[in-house]
Amino acid sequence: MTYGELKTSVRELYEGTTPRGVAFRYGLLAFDIITVAFIVGTSFLPSNEIIESLDLLFGALIMIDFAARLTISRRRLREFTRLATWTDIVAIVSFLAPLAGEAGGFLRILRTLRLLRNYQMLARLRTDSRFFRRNEEVIIAVTNLAVFIFVMTAVVYETQKGRNLEIGNYADALYFTVTALTTTGFGDITLQGTAGRLISVVIMIFGVTLFFNLARALLSPDKVRFPCPACGLQRHDRDAVHCKACGDLLNIPDEGLM
Repeated sequence: MTYGELKTSVRELYEGTTPRGVAFRYGLLAFDIITVAFIVGTSFLPSNEIIESLDLLFGALIMIDFAARLTISRRRLREFTRLATWTDIVAIVSFLAPLAGEAGGFLRILRTLRLLRNYQMLARLRTDSRFFRRNEEVIIAVTNLAVFIFVMTAVVYETQKGRNLEIGNYADALYFTVTALTTTGFGDITLQGTAGRLISVVIMIFGVTLFFNLARALLSPDKVRFPCPACGLQRHDRDAVHCKACGDLLNIPDEGLM
């Protein structure tokens, strides 16, 4: 197989609409979920050779995925202006940290940034899944909140473990993050020092905002995104014929769903 043929085959997997391409992209999403589960699970275990070997395996797989996407990119330099590219680079470095010894251990916190790559996956799901298109706003709101919770839980865990007896594992950090986010504040776990207080403030301010965005998406009437050709209004009722802002005739694509 020539380089051109290989590149075409890889592009079909990442961008194609064939069943194989769709299945491959869902496989990437499953891999991201497994990666995060591995991060959470190993937080309860002491470092050992098996975990370090799995670290290297995950790092190698992410590097292959990154190289493949960079190879098929039509504008490679522009890829480095995207957040997803840098989160992948950070994830690769953090998973390969065992090669640098214990000095690279602090990079463990950066592995959760792999979650941010899922925003790129959401864009692909928009074309792959009718269910996603119908529930896009709710799914994105859930993803925003989940990413924030897991990233902030990692921040809490890595900055407090070893010096805060109340944070013994990832579950403790997750418990604190959720109670702070919901402003429940039981008080049984608190973060120490000025840095800990600032982390708590960030969790409360941004977490509450994301939580209310999710509630709004769940409670607001079902809408469809379609730019009005006259005034540009984006959100309309699914069965709208005219724009409620300017009255111009709409032609919203319909999939035959009632």
